[in-house]
Amino acid sequence: QVQLVESGGGLVQAGGSLRLSCAASGRTFSTYAMGWFRQAPGKEREFVAAISRSGAGTIYAESVKGRFTVSRDNAKNTVRLQMSSLKPEDTAVYFCAARVGVVADSDYKYDSWGQGTQVTVSS
Repeated sequence: QVQLVESGGGLVQAGGSLRLSCAASGRTFSTYAMGWFRQAPGKEREFVAAISRSGAGTIYAESVKGRFTVSRDNAKNTVRLQMSSLKPEDTAVYFCAARVGVVADSDYKYDSWGQGTQVTVSS
């Protein structure tokens, strides 16, 4: 399994932007599809975005489409989530996850998870 560490969370006003990063260990990062998920207090974890092994393919939840962009740098073992036009309902702990194979939007398909980073959007 790959080890994942998220960073970049924080407090931001509605309408603002944040960029999350996820650093992965190991030399096989390019063999993993990467996903971002989030979990708000009292709610189930939900899919946000995912990117294919090469970075050529991406998928997004409808709630973030047009506002969030997922990208990766395989040379630096890093995946990022650029979040813009943030809304209070985006407040959650954000997790990155890895899976061997193609992109997926179901959390049970991912094998490795980071510890999460808190994003809080104030109104």
